[in-house]
Amino acid sequence: MVRWLGSVRRGWMLYHLADAHFSFMYDAAPAGEWVTLDCETTGLDVRKDKIVSIGAVRIVGNRLLTSERLELLVRPDRTLTGANVRVHRLRESDVAKGVPPEQAMRRLLDFIGSRPLVGYYLEFDVAMINREVWPMLGVRLPQRKIEVSAMYYDFKNRQLPAPQRGGDIDLRFATMLKDLDLPVRDAHDALNDAVMAGLAFVKLRCLLDE
Repeated sequence: MVRWLGSVRRGWMLYHLADAHFSFMYDAAPAGEWVTLDCETTGLDVRKDKIVSIGAVRIVGNRLLTSERLELLVRPDRTLTGANVRVHRLRESDVAKGVPPEQAMRRLLDFIGSRPLVGYYLEFDVAMINREVWPMLGVRLPQRKIEVSAMYYDFKNRQLPAPQRGGDIDLRFATMLKDLDLPVRDAHDALNDAVMAGLAFVKLRCLLDE
């Protein structure tokens, strides 16, 4: 019954997919594979801000395959402000060399395939990508999403005595990386942030399985 319902849902989603090329998104994910993802944007408003860079790296088992990565500059249709440049250090002249948003989305979707997505504050990145993908395909990203800060919360929470569980835990990215004894790269760089989130995911998978 569950398999039948899954087949019906897949058929319904494929029916609404505007470009059959991307039907692979609804295939079964390769076992033991994920894609860690990060976007840099012109701001934090998913209704009006734009993506300016994307970093994504494949994970297979307990290995982060930095040789199998996607790094894109995206040419936004709005002018960057001084505040934008100070955060991600991308200037107008940099993003002017980028690819148009639709081309970036196509390359990203081909890279991801049907693999689950991993990230820190992933909900925001996915919302920004969905805003670009929806007009193209009539669907949103169907891949499973894994938030590393939620994994870290579970890991820290289980270490506490039972009466203390469920309380506040510092989930800042830098705090998490330091506590996990992971290398810290320059932040607000899409590829660096994707790599750091991927390393945290790999380590937390091992720790939560212990």
